Amino acid sequence: MGSLVPFQDLNLLPEPRPTSSSLPSTNFRRPKLEIRVKSEPIDEPISEVQTPGLIPSSPPPNDPNLLALEPSSTSNDESNVLSEFYRLSEMFRSAFGQQMQEQQAQQQQTLDSNSGAIVPVPDGETQVSALAVASPTIRRQKRSNELVRVTNLSGEDQNYFRDIVRRTRMLYDALRIFAVAEEEKRNGPGGGRRARGDLRASTLMRDRGLWLNMDKRVVGSIPGVYVGDLFYFRMELCVLGIHGQVQAGIDYLPSSMSSNGEPIATSIIVSGGYEDDEDAGDVLIYTGHGGLDKLHRMCNHQRLEGGNLALERSMHYGIEIRVIRGIKYEGSLTTKIYVYDGLYKIVQCWFDVGRSGFGVYKFKLVRTEGQPEMGSALLRFAHSLRTNPMQVRPAGNLTFDLSLRKENVPIYVFNDIDSDQEPLYFDYLPKTIFPPFVYAGGNMGCNCVTSCRDGCLCWMKNGGEIAYDYNGLLLRGKPLIFECGSHCSCPPNCRNRVSQLGMKSKLEVFRSRDTGWAVRTLELIHSGAFICEYAGVVLTREQAQVFTMNGDSLIYPGRFTDRWAEWGDLSQIYPEYVRPTYPSIPPLDYAMDVSRMRNVACYISHSLSPNVMVQFVLYDHNNILFPHLMLFAMENIPPMRELSLDYGVADEVTGKLSICN
Repeated sequence: MGSLVPFQDLNLLPEPRPTSSSLPSTNFRRPKLEIRVKSEPIDEPISEVQTPGLIPSSPPPNDPNLLALEPSSTSNDESNVLSEFYRLSEMFRSAFGQQMQEQQAQQQQTLDSNSGAIVPVPDGETQVSALAVASPTIRRQKRSNELVRVTNLSGEDQNYFRDIVRRTRMLYDALRIFAVAEEEKRNGPGGGRRARGDLRASTLMRDRGLWLNMDKRVVGSIPGVYVGDLFYFRMELCVLGIHGQVQAGIDYLPSSMSSNGEPIATSIIVSGGYEDDEDAGDVLIYTGHGGLDKLHRMCNHQRLEGGNLALERSMHYGIEIRVIRGIKYEGSLTTKIYVYDGLYKIVQCWFDVGRSGFGVYKFKLVRTEGQPEMGSALLRFAHSLRTNPMQVRPAGNLTFDLSLRKENVPIYVFNDIDSDQEPLYFDYLPKTIFPPFVYAGGNMGCNCVTSCRDGCLCWMKNGGEIAYDYNGLLLRGKPLIFECGSHCSCPPNCRNRVSQLGMKSKLEVFRSRDTGWAVRTLELIHSGAFICEYAGVVLTREQAQVFTMNGDSLIYPGRFTDRWAEWGDLSQIYPEYVRPTYPSIPPLDYAMDVSRMRNVACYISHSLSPNVMVQFVLYDHNNILFPHLMLFAMENIPPMRELSLDYGVADEVTGKLSICN
């Protein structure tokens, strides 16, 4: 495993020396206790839960244990002794009651060894999942004051931590989607106040001790979080420990918790909240916090305290700062998205007069070399690629639509490595072709006029619930999903018609040096959203044996892993949660030929930590032995990110993945 390095004791470092900047030297050492955060608007804060005290400050009036000690017919000496006992008891309670209360609370809590910081486990110890089943009791854990740095992560370590982050994000998104769906169920879509599922999800996870990096403050990169990862909500940054402030733009260790009494900054959010900010990508001029009124207008001079002093101290000690950019994005579920752009170092700090005429503190940050490309830059590049690909890519072989208009959106093919054009040699197949006998037996549909609702036939076929919310996002994975089909009277915009409507996100088949031909998205794909169908020509077992002898490429749907069970799994929040088993289907015993006709999904790469899963769906027939293979996103997939699937176990004979013959 990697190394968990405690951050160097700041008391051992030399005293800070005055710089040539115009910072007031009197404010270097001790910040004031008054902190004015660089805040951003949020609808409502997370409600805090107060745990009742374990030891009362004074004895209850009817305590039987104390009543037994009250004098009744005792002598004066005995009465004096008892009175002195009461007096000393009260002094003891008032002096040590709070301390004993905290100690008892800590002893009663059942701590999960990995529910906080995602740090390597020493060799020889049993690794307990960081997402262990949580106790239903509330156990609010405060953020630690210990600064650590995680280094020397191997490839196996990175996959391990990435899987922890991926599962945490899946749980958060599932809770958020469920919370919004419950609100829409009560008030209808768009009715009443906008549902804040992000706050509800984060509160539930915090109450169960499922926030990451709570018992360690990681300096530098967070294990399992990649440069370019995208988030829709500020609260998700807090859940993962990337940025621990709900509203403040500067996350830092306060001076009261620091080893030498000086605050230390670890991350910032750049979202254009201050008029003096200048963002050139690799170089950033960041304005400190403070001086704003309720309308976010400068009304006072900033002070070198709180987060401002923390940034200055991080510059002095050479501490890297995680930079998250808030960007407005069209088509997003929220008004703003957040992209992690990597590590920066503060190289300069000065006090200046801002555009509004008030004094502001400015910090110049330079991005550390050797990191992957910034996610914000990839967002801009993908936008240019969608609008004018010829100017963006002057070199390389580019095909504008692999599907030849058979899909709702074009599919690009790009190769700037060699002259291989393999995807162009196959006929494009937008939907799976089933044998005629699959459609025998008819297909019953619902009689809904507008959209499917409680009690309709399709609702009952799905076990009494619709699998999608009003935004078309998958609520939770199931063994099989019945969508409304041609025999249903509901309109095409019915809530229960999602995957059959085809692709909505632009994809690109590209040539990769690592995985050969692969697929990446050119648009932001939300977690739980439908991507495309895995299409091919369906073969029975006997037909598949003949095709295998000819060396054709076959896909075996029965070998895909049950990743659908991970999406919407709320067992860590609700112990009574039961994994969906209805509608149940027998083991699939058919194959799909993709040797001559295929679609874009056939080029998706294999991964043990995939961002795409297979969900079985029926809509044009009722034969549960031959479902469609529909692909859904398991996490927020940013533009230019490669898609990956878990194809399952290898073939027992050839030892290859199921995509091979």
